[in-house]
Amino acid sequence: MERLQKVIAQSGFASRRKAEELIEQGKVMVNGQIVTELGIKVNPTDDIIIDGIKLEKEEKEYYLFNKPRGVITSTSDDKKRKTVMDYFQTNKRLYPVGRLDYDTTGALIVTNDGDFANLMMHPSHRVDKVYIAKLEGIIDGKAINKIKAGIKIDNVIIYPSRVKLKKKDNKKKTSLVEIVVHDGKNHEIKRIFEMVGFPVMKLKRETFGILNIKTLKSGEYRRITPKEIKTLYNMAKKND
Repeated sequence: MERLQKVIAQSGFASRRKAEELIEQGKVMVNGQIVTELGIKVNPTDDIIIDGIKLEKEEKEYYLFNKPRGVITSTSDDKKRKTVMDYFQTNKRLYPVGRLDYDTTGALIVTNDGDFANLMMHPSHRVDKVYIAKLEGIIDGKAINKIKAGIKIDNVIIYPSRVKLKKKDNKKKTSLVEIVVHDGKNHEIKRIFEMVGFPVMKLKRETFGILNIKTLKSGEYRRITPKEIKTLYNMAKKND
């Protein structure tokens, strides 16, 4: 037997946190009975209905997507803008793991495994993401050291794993910087550099954990291999 919220998350219907909200809101029925108590356990044969939709177990799918610029990291958009899901032709309930800004490109995991998604997103599991940022101005050692010492965002101090100047263009007055973080706050990288006076012109996430987009063109995706999934799980669990 498994906890109800875990079964919902494993089915790909919603993340575990969202599943807990649905249960508490009285939107989940087990064998014809509304369940509002978190932690209740269910059998594989139990009939589970969420908001009128019968829960069907889906085969887990995992993809690495190279998100283009000008695409929304969402399953839908009320402004009718292009979303990452427009690139996937499937009947599975896939969704992106975390988010990249509208104008940010690069590595994005797309899956229907809620447990895996939560594991990858939660900062406590310290799954590193490598970004390349093009900045206005020539960033100096003082600013880089300030970032390394920790930047406070939303009352939380962010400590990047690495901050390294890759290239500078004195003529155009721009810098190319590699920064590695494991948090997932909104506009995190842009806010970090703005705090030290260097606005971000372009931003690309090159890697997510062990996954990189070197073989993927913009808008392309590939399946994540079972070996890679196991490595990512182990990486996250080790820091749990």
